[in-house]
Amino acid sequence: MAEKKAKYIFLNGKVVPYSEAKIHVMSPAVRYGSNVFEGIRGYWNEEKKQLYLFKLRQHLQRLQNSIKLMRFEGTYEIEELEKWILDLVRQNEIKEDMHIRPQVFLDGEGGGVGTRGPVGIAIIAIPMARYMKEEGVTAMVSSWRRIDDDVMPPRIKCAANYQNNRLALIEANMHGYDASIILNRDGKVTEEARACIFICRDGVPITPPVTCGILESITRRTLLQLFSEELGIKALEREIDRTELYVADEAFFCGSGAETTPIISIDGYPFPIGPITTSIKKVYFDIARGKTDKYSEWRTPVY
Repeated sequence: MAEKKAKYIFLNGKVVPYSEAKIHVMSPAVRYGSNVFEGIRGYWNEEKKQLYLFKLRQHLQRLQNSIKLMRFEGTYEIEELEKWILDLVRQNEIKEDMHIRPQVFLDGEGGGVGTRGPVGIAIIAIPMARYMKEEGVTAMVSSWRRIDDDVMPPRIKCAANYQNNRLALIEANMHGYDASIILNRDGKVTEEARACIFICRDGVPITPPVTCGILESITRRTLLQLFSEELGIKALEREIDRTELYVADEAFFCGSGAETTPIISIDGYPFPIGPITTSIKKVYFDIARGKTDKYSEWRTPVY
């Protein structure tokens, strides 16, 4: 999917034209992948003429956690980040579904692998529709294994970690699949290269625990709550074997970017788009788009 450009990008304290948002090629962010980021969705409600940013504060708190775990010298207050993001979206005059990427990085023109500062920040806000297929995706189990918490902690949303995901996704695409499911060194399911995974068995949604080597997904946590409060279903967090994927009744991916996307096959084993996937998808989008007054604290209006 071709990425749309924004008119303006926020960079180190000021809004600049898209073409001027640059950092030095010798910065640790470029040389060593020393940056952390977030992916935040915005949803346009045509009836209300309003753009809602979904779970903005929770994303910014996770960004701060990543900054802490990466031991960057310096951080940003959540209120400060919120203001910058809202101002940027308004200046770009975005009135459609969109994506926001705050990125905190080690700036400057020098420093070695152990550099901890200076810290810079960029915020990109662009229009973006779905990037996973609405009708569902095919997936394969990757030959690549998930990085471990004692190697490169997966719960950190940092660019360097995504080389693991990138290799798995490229492998899947080369074999004709849309998505890649990664196992940990114990052979247990972790997540897709860009999203978390749920399977359903006998009417029960099941997802790997955060201790299995996954990103601490905000969407995953949201769905666990919505299964209980909106659908009256208790979802399970437990380990999943590879072969259990094949005997599931239905399955789907979830994430801020992936939203809720049905899985229609894994390693050639077909799946229907079942009632649990369909129901939770509707609940999620109704809330995110502001079609219901419930959970209003999860939505930050822009205009």
